[in-house]
Amino acid sequence: MDDATGLYTIGQLASRTGLQARTIRFWSDNGVVPPSVRSTGGYRLYDAEAVARLDLVRTLRDLGLGLEAIQRLLARQTTLKELAETHVKALDAEIRTLRLRRAVLRTVALRDSTTEEMALMNKLARLSAQERQQIIDDFVNDAFAGVDDEEASVVAGWMRQLPLELADNPTSEQVDAWIELAELVSDESFRRKVRAMVLSGGDDNRLEFGLNIRPLVIEHAGGAVERGVAPDSPRGRAVLDRIVPADLPDDEAASLIDWLEMVADRRVERYWQLLSVLNGVPAAPAAVPAFEWLLAALQAHRPAPSP
Repeated sequence: MDDATGLYTIGQLASRTGLQARTIRFWSDNGVVPPSVRSTGGYRLYDAEAVARLDLVRTLRDLGLGLEAIQRLLARQTTLKELAETHVKALDAEIRTLRLRRAVLRTVALRDSTTEEMALMNKLARLSAQERQQIIDDFVNDAFAGVDDEEASVVAGWMRQLPLELADNPTSEQVDAWIELAELVSDESFRRKVRAMVLSGGDDNRLEFGLNIRPLVIEHAGGAVERGVAPDSPRGRAVLDRIVPADLPDDEAASLIDWLEMVADRRVERYWQLLSVLNGVPAAPAAVPAFEWLLAALQAHRPAPSP
């Protein structure tokens, strides 16, 4: 600073603030920190007010605000509060984008994906809430087309339940869950399976019977799975008799086998598990392995009668 005038040159400001001289010169050229006066030799000089202005600009730049926004503030075209609120919203969007990118890349690393799969994952992860919901709605609409009863409507509603947005800080599990769900509902064999299950649910008493024995299946067949009891073994036969009456007519046993072959599908259960992950709620314990065990036991010990 010149003691006589109380003014600073750009070099003196650089020494005082730690900023590079070219940065100060750039801000000065853009009118953000204009010089107070010029010396007789044409050098730019800055007073105490300009120094305070420079400190403010540096702080705002450190916080990530652009020069255009800072110029509006200094010109009193906006307030610091308004500027901060706008920037917070922009940062929130940027942070969410970065977190999404990180989650997709972690998923790619875990899957050891190809470049094509990575591109698809990135596209699926970036879909809007409306686009994601449309994918699920199209799947559910196809599955329940022409089926008009109260119970089916309730199930269809449950199958549509996606969060409005992926979590602000989506975990790799959530991103992977959405990608897997989108891939699952686009699989034609899965769509046919769900459609067949929906159409079989009308007045089919096998459905009611299956729901009635579900607690027994979970308890006994599930326990057999945990203990490693082979379904075709004598111990497996004893477990089966606790679930399905030993005197069940052959035609009813055959009908039950047909029904189990249709509903004991891990992909269907996976659909519900993925929805739970996306909605941030605990998934129900897996039940399909127990029904698969029951199916195998029935096929081993209650085979269909010969024609």
